[in-house]
Order: sequence, then C-alpha cells, then structure tokens
Amino acid sequence: MIRYLRLYAHFVRFSFSRAMEFRLDFTFRIGMDMLWYLVNWSFFWILFKHTPLLGGWTYDQMVVFVGGVFVADAIQMTVFANNMWWLPVAINKGDIDYHLVRPVSSLFFLSLREFAANSFINLIMAAGILVWALARYPSPFGAAAVATYLALLLVGVVLHYSMQMWFLIPTFWMHTSSGLREIFWSVDQFSSRPHGIYIGWVRRLLTSLLPCALIVSFPTKALLEGATPGLLAHLLGVTAAAFGLTLLLWKLGLRAYASASS
Repeated sequence: MIRYLRLYAHFVRFSFSRAMEFRLDFTFRIGMDMLWYLVNWSFFWILFKHTPLLGGWTYDQMVVFVGGVFVADAIQMTVFANNMWWLPVAINKGDIDYHLVRPVSSLFFLSLREFAANSFINLIMAAGILVWALARYPSPFGAAAVATYLALLLVGVVLHYSMQMWFLIPTFWMHTSSGLREIFWSVDQFSSRPHGIYIGWVRRLLTSLLPCALIVSFPTKALLEGATPGLLAHLLGVTAAAFGLTLLLWKLGLRAYASASS
C-alpha cells in the first residue's frame, strides 16, 4: 500500500509540473468547468422558480445535492477523466504492454497515472460551493452526519469509476476508438439529477443495474433524511458488486488483449 501511495504522489507531482508548461490550456479548462457549474446551477434555479419541490426535495435540499454533484464531478475529472480518455487508445495501440511488465497493478497504473492539475483547482472551487451549501442549510448538520455524507460521496465516486470502466473495457474485443464512451456519457446524465424524479422500473434500473442515481443522490439522502442501514447496505453493496465486476471484466479483457508484439 505504501508503495502505491508513493507512486501516486509521483503522478501528482509530475502532473502539476507539466500543467504549468501549458498555462493557457490550464486557464481555459478552469474557465470551462466554471461555465459548467453555472449552467447546471441555473438549470435547477429556473426549475424552482416554477415548483416548490423537485423529487420530494426543497430548493435548500437541492442546493446541497448540486454541491455534491459538483464535488463528485470534480473528483472524477481530476483523478480519472484523462486516464479514461486515453485507455481505448492504449488498448488499440498495444501500449498496455509497458504496464503489464511493471511491478504494480496495470489497472491501477492506467486508471490513475494522469492527474488533472487544472481540475484540481476546480475541485477546490466545488468543495467551496458544497461547504457554502451545507452552511446555508436552515437546519445545521452534525459533524457525524457530514462525515458520513462525505464518505458516501467518495463511495459514489468509486461507483462512477466502475460504471465508466464497464463501457471502456469492451474496447479489448471491439477495437473501437473510444469503446462505448458515448453511451456512457448519455447514461451518466442521470447521475446529476435527484433520484426522486424517477418512478417505477426506471428508478429500479437506475438504482441497481445502471446505478447512476446512487452516485450523489443516496449520499445526499443519507445526509438529509438519515443514513439508515438499508440505504447504507444498498449503496455499499451495489458499489462493491460494481467494482468486483470491473475487476472481472479487466481480467477477461487482458486475456483477449492483442499486444503490439502479437
């Protein structure tokens, strides 16, 4: 474990050094994320001009949810996004060969080697928005409730990563330029909406087989309504199953992998 932490620290240090060499791109990406925050915030603000509740949540509760969406997205963009973008390319070009011979997990290396320094700045901004959302809430939250919420939000990030890998690992067999990335982006839109707006089989689908609705909605629900044993078991169980499926698919993908030397 210490070896992996030290390796990741090198990834982070190298990423910041490289980001400073392209300062215009660094600034542009920060501006793009700020625009994304503004658009998404405006979307819910406009909706609440016409309704007092959305998915059973008030405006103050939705502000907390949106803050969680921003933080979860910023973590995803900072830690995983660049790696996920280049993974299909590495598979098709045979670049995975270089990682299979390293004395660390190939999945770890390919998932975490690129740390987006520009998105880390946006993560700080997203965290500030979430802190503001929690501070302005009419009823103060206890320290234990906030700690549980943040822990579950990180669980949601792991779930999001696992789901994204489901749509990228098929590149081993399909040899497409991006796997099924476009399909994932379409499905991922559901994660930025509160789970309460879905009903019937759609809600069951989005909280089980394609559990986008769990990523931010369930941590927020745990904070606002209480972290019940059933809610915790559902979120943790689905996340564990999703990550386990990712590991299985990765092993199967490596078996089907045609290296550059083959």
